[in-house]
Amino acid sequence: MFVRKLPFLILFLLISTVSISQNKNTSFLYAGRIEKLQNDNVILIGTASSVSFNFSGNECSIKLQSVDSYEHHNYVALVLDGKYIGKIKIEKGDIQSFPIKVTSKKKEHRLEIYKNTEAQSGNVLFAGTTAKLTSISSKKKKKIEFIGDSITCAAASDSVDCDKGEYMDHHNGYYAYGPALSREIDVDYLTSSVSGIGIYRNWNDENKDEAIMPEVYQNLYLTKDNSKPKYDFAFQPNIISIALGTNDFSGGDGKKERLPFNAEKYVSNYINFIKMLYEHNPKAQIVITNSPMVGGERAVVFEDCLNKVKEAFATDKTHKEIKIFKFKPMTPKGCLGHPDVADQKVMADQYAPFLKKLLNEK
Repeated sequence: MFVRKLPFLILFLLISTVSISQNKNTSFLYAGRIEKLQNDNVILIGTASSVSFNFSGNECSIKLQSVDSYEHHNYVALVLDGKYIGKIKIEKGDIQSFPIKVTSKKKEHRLEIYKNTEAQSGNVLFAGTTAKLTSISSKKKKKIEFIGDSITCAAASDSVDCDKGEYMDHHNGYYAYGPALSREIDVDYLTSSVSGIGIYRNWNDENKDEAIMPEVYQNLYLTKDNSKPKYDFAFQPNIISIALGTNDFSGGDGKKERLPFNAEKYVSNYINFIKMLYEHNPKAQIVITNSPMVGGERAVVFEDCLNKVKEAFATDKTHKEIKIFKFKPMTPKGCLGHPDVADQKVMADQYAPFLKKLLNEK
């Protein structure tokens, strides 16, 4: 068991997933699975969780730290004045200062910082900026939450050489299909995803040593560590998209014992998971999806399972009818059999019109 060496965590003031109210002028906007600390510091936890701010002049540096149980490195993506300018690696160790190159002669700029790596890769502390801050505000938008696995994390998506570096080196959560399509249709989003995770079992574990999504979802940090804060369900999405099953259907690594797929257990766990989501998000429209990575006979079984999940709520008049979305089969071009950034865009382009139509339905 790892011990987290974070003395500043005793300074918690507030726990929130979206900590800035709509249309409120302030210095920073936060989004995603995050934890607020004192002095506008924040821990970015989940994939594509973010902090944004406006500043005047051309001087700007940001302070970041890779914070996690095994002191590993992380990445963030930077968007300056609406333009993606790349990602930076945050090595383990003390808080580091990163200068941001500003070439535009505009009087005011906006910097958006997105966590590229997922919760399981550790967390990123945003410890402030040297920039001369101006006020920033948000407008009210419709909201979508994306629950999923490594595909939803955009894990193993961003590399020209899969043999170099480690797993987190190839993440790019900013370009994951959820955040990408959310920018396209102009909605706020929240990503709750973990590599290798499933509904009743994980990629290479029969729910013996590793937690499944129903066991960690209600914890802010997406782990079973009960010393960590609970998720507050403040986001209240209009749509909850669930893409879980790729790992349940997986054969694992071929070395560890893998039992035959248990459709009954998959469906039962899925139904119970949705019931929990409804308890906290009673007005949400739930969409369940297949996987572009699951083909052949397994895809047929997968679709049958999703239909059974949907049918289980057919007589439920208190919630909206569950929808099913089917991604087209894909031969992924990323690392370790995952979609790469271009594949993620293909998924976003497929899914965006469906979700946009659903949001606009009366």
